[in-house]
This record gives sequence, C-alpha cells and structure tokens, in this order.
Amino acid sequence: MNQPSETIQNQESLLSLSDVYKTYIQGSNRIPVLQGVNLNVKPGEMLAIMGSSGSGKSTLLNIIGLLDDYDRGEYRLNGRLMGRMSESKAAVLRNRYLGFVFQSFHLIPFKTALENVALPLFFQKIPRKKRDCRAMEFLERFGLSQWADHRPNELSGGQKQRVAIARAMIADPKVILADEPTGALDNTTSLEVMKIFKEINTQGITLIVITHEKEIAAMTDRIVYLDDGVIKTDR
Repeated sequence: MNQPSETIQNQESLLSLSDVYKTYIQGSNRIPVLQGVNLNVKPGEMLAIMGSSGSGKSTLLNIIGLLDDYDRGEYRLNGRLMGRMSESKAAVLRNRYLGFVFQSFHLIPFKTALENVALPLFFQKIPRKKRDCRAMEFLERFGLSQWADHRPNELSGGQKQRVAIARAMIADPKVILADEPTGALDNTTSLEVMKIFKEINTQGITLIVITHEKEIAAMTDRIVYLDDGVIKTDR
C-alpha cells in the first residue's frame, strides 16, 4: 500500500509562481525564456497551458515539475519554497507530489507494463510484492490487466499512454503534469486519454496539461496562454 498522503497545507494555492524568470545561455548568447511568470493553481484544478513553439510552456512545466530551476522569482509547492536544491532532494519531492505523463510515453523498453507502472513505488522502497499488487490494480483500472506482462513495443500508442498514466497515478501524486500527452495519438485515442484525465481530476488530483490542440485545451476548466515567456491570458 502507498504511504499516507501528505495533507495539502495551502488550500488557496497548491502551487504558486511569482515573477519567475528563466534564461538559457548558449555560448555568448543569453536566451530569455520566461520573463516574469505569475501563476497560481488551486488544489483540484484542471488547466491547459498553451502557446506557440518557443513560448516557454515546456520550460514552465519543467520548473513546476522540479526538472529545471529558475533564475529569480519564487515558486512554492504546497506552501514550500522550491528552487536551488540538490537533485536527490528534488527527486524526493517529485516522488511525493508529482506525476508525469509525456508525449513519447517515456516507458522503459525492457520492462513490462506492470514493472513500468510499479517503478515509482520502488523509489519509495515499497516491497516488490506490494508494489506489483498495487500496479496490477491500476492496470485493471485502465483496462490493461491482460497486457501486464507485455513490453512497450507490444502495445499500441493508446495502451502505452494508459500505462504512463497508471505509472503517474500509483504514487498518489497531488499534481499530474502532462506534456503534450495526446501529441502522438489519433483523435479517438486522444479523447479517450482526456476522458481518463477528467475522471482522475474528479478525484481531487490537480492536472496541468501542456498542449497546442484547442480541442484538448477546451476539455479543461482553465486555459493559460503563454507568449514570449509571459502569460498573456488566463481564462
């Protein structure tokens, strides 16, 4: 079984970014990517982040997901200031609070669907029997129990993404971050994936979806538009 969930401390804002800047340096060039982003997300929200290529939306998601640091400003997760921490500490916080779903699935090719889903519990030091049992529960939930012993190359795109969602869910995250989760899927499968996300959201889990597809964004409750590293609209 999972360890007890940590109580959300700040009901007004589960995650908050205040005047966040990020610049990348390439050789002698400084490339500003985020230029004073302000964003507050309440527990249980489901929002889409949109923007053209190079607008900064993937960088923003990486900062929220503790995969990248910011230069200045403040980012708080559950009231706690994030930033300038060791990778090991960031990994602990990711495992406690965050689940990830990617366009390219990021499944480990030599592991079965069951092993892929169970992986976050390995890092929580859950015994193998318990984590495999929990992983099977999630595979059953997403209609994948008969594919438990299959490797990713034996699964369809939609099946891979459902495995990825199950893996994101298994550690009981407070937030799921989805980076173009329907980008590699056909329209029918994309809608199926979004229906799964909406079902997850009804359980109180916060969802942040990066997408360039208006139809996908319209299935969320809030749409944030980034342009040149600044939030232009938030509705």
